[in-house]
Amino acid sequence: MKIWVDADACPVVIKEILFKAANRTETEMTLVANHSVSIPPSPFIDFVHVGSGFDVADNEIVQRLNAGDLVITSDIPLADEVITKGALALSPRGELFTAENIKPKLNMRDFMETMRSSGIQTGGPAPLNQADRQAFANQLDRWLRKI
Repeated sequence: MKIWVDADACPVVIKEILFKAANRTETEMTLVANHSVSIPPSPFIDFVHVGSGFDVADNEIVQRLNAGDLVITSDIPLADEVITKGALALSPRGELFTAENIKPKLNMRDFMETMRSSGIQTGGPAPLNQADRQAFANQLDRWLRKI
């Protein structure tokens, strides 16, 4: 079992939680991004630099992951693909995406995208807070205990 990180938009504080967890539990983790990402020296942490372009990092993750792996992403379409391949997807806010909740989330995301493209201002997500970090750490620990 391995952790994959959609590192292009992953908050630094979440990466730090992941780095500590990967080293503590000796779990392999790979960050994938189309820009340079600083990672600590570790035999368990790896970085894959992909070319720029729409969904290039997402596609790389989907191609490489195996069933049972964990993907850290806030990208709903990527989470849907991850679940389809039998892996798990966890948002940096600690929300576990599942087969039961991903389709409604995908529909809402598409609806909001339609609203934005028609000129309606929808605002963005609230800043990551302590409760989000704690929820993320708790979900990560649950997955790590299972493996």
